[in-house]
Amino acid sequence: MRVLGIETSCDETAAAVIDWSSKDSRARVLSDVVHTQAALHARFGGVVPELASRDHLQRALPVVDEALTLAGVSLAQLDGISVTRGPGLVGALLVGVQLARGLALGAGKPLVGVNHLEGHLLAALLSENAPRLPFLGLVVSGGHTSLYDVRGFGDIHALGHTLDDAAGEAFDKAAKLLGLPYPGGAHIDRLARTGDKAAHAFPRGLARRSRLQLDFSFSGLKTALLVHVQAHGVPDGQALADLCASYQEAICDALTSRALRAAEQLRASRLVVCGGVAANSRLRALAEERSARAGLELYLPDVKLCTDNGAMIAVAGAHRLARGESDSQVLADPGWRL
Repeated sequence: MRVLGIETSCDETAAAVIDWSSKDSRARVLSDVVHTQAALHARFGGVVPELASRDHLQRALPVVDEALTLAGVSLAQLDGISVTRGPGLVGALLVGVQLARGLALGAGKPLVGVNHLEGHLLAALLSENAPRLPFLGLVVSGGHTSLYDVRGFGDIHALGHTLDDAAGEAFDKAAKLLGLPYPGGAHIDRLARTGDKAAHAFPRGLARRSRLQLDFSFSGLKTALLVHVQAHGVPDGQALADLCASYQEAICDALTSRALRAAEQLRASRLVVCGGVAANSRLRALAEERSARAGLELYLPDVKLCTDNGAMIAVAGAHRLARGESDSQVLADPGWRL
């Protein structure tokens, strides 16, 4: 099957075409086009929903055209279309959903709406070394931090969520407090590479909860950083690198320790870490270290597949299209929980 995936849930306008084999659940990416709005939102220190929606309106159709051209296919040669219908910013989602509905209607192709988080979980299937189902999935992004038991296609069960801020949000807000450019997570990661992660003792949210606890919390960590900055000011040089490394370590420690706790409870043998924050170098290294120690098979999608993209949305919809599912009246659902 050749499937077009469209993603506009936040600040990336993305489209991709994949070849999907239902026989072995493997996908080959024929094209993957992403337009990022990072420069547009940088001066505001975060995503402005209205500006995001307007930019999607301008970029969505050219991005889809480019994806089809690079894949060497026309709309008529597609077997179906998949689009993100939630969760996300409602205006941004509406642009992608309405475009997908129009394309599907005009070309007479089946259409399915998929959950953005399912796309992140299944992005690992696009890697050369793809995991077999079932697996434990940790989704870490700017808006989401959750653990899932992925038993099969369409058979995904939530195990834990963040109770307040997502990990990516904690990174970005910390960067803003420290005067670092947007998006802040990448800048904290870069500075932390030369810093001492043991320089400051930052809290690990919910650390004293029962071992059955699989939720996350990062609001206390943010408050601890704020209190530190109010007391000592924003440092520079090596002191700033040490502060970033210690703050980053608190987030990555909490994420990986919860994931391994879940793996132990489920007796899982495979772990997938995905989402935009999965591009963080310390998170990747710590996940590899702890998974190896626990005897877990770890799967980390390529960095390009960690951030929002159309290929993951195409994969998330391909298995539904292969079963003959279709919904020409797909509606945006900004609060849709997986």
